[in-house]
Amino acid sequence: MKELLIKLNACPPAIDWAGDKSWEEIYKTCHRGDWLLWLFEEVNPADVRLRVLVAGHCANTVRHLMKHQISRDAVDGAIAFGEGKIDEDTLDKLARAARAARAYYAHYAAYYAAAATATAANAATATAANASDNPEANQLETANIVRKLIPIEKFNIDLK
Repeated sequence: MKELLIKLNACPPAIDWAGDKSWEEIYKTCHRGDWLLWLFEEVNPADVRLRVLVAGHCANTVRHLMKHQISRDAVDGAIAFGEGKIDEDTLDKLARAARAARAYYAHYAAYYAAAATATAANAATATAANASDNPEANQLETANIVRKLIPIEKFNIDLK
């Protein structure tokens, strides 16, 4: 697994943490949602709706810190897009509005996720953790969200 992470240019702390762990052990014990969601995006680049859904739920963990309704609307939009309730154009409008209003948390949850850039999932979960009163607890909370919404089989990682 370590070789795969190196090949995918994972961040050095993630590679160090993974060490000689098996993929199953990494999936079950990873304490950072941004790392898991980044990995999912790397190995499943076409699964945009699921990534946006998970990123929206991760950003939603800091909803109580969002000062603007437009932020909450953008996060709700990311979740609705992930659930297939709105289209990408609608999500993009919500994201642009959040960005224009400088609605920081929603901007990452929706705008980058909608654009499906390489940093979409990482930005949403990292932003949630950084905004939290307890970043380590929030990182674990987002990791658990990733595990709840993306079963290990969906990662399509087979190192056997």
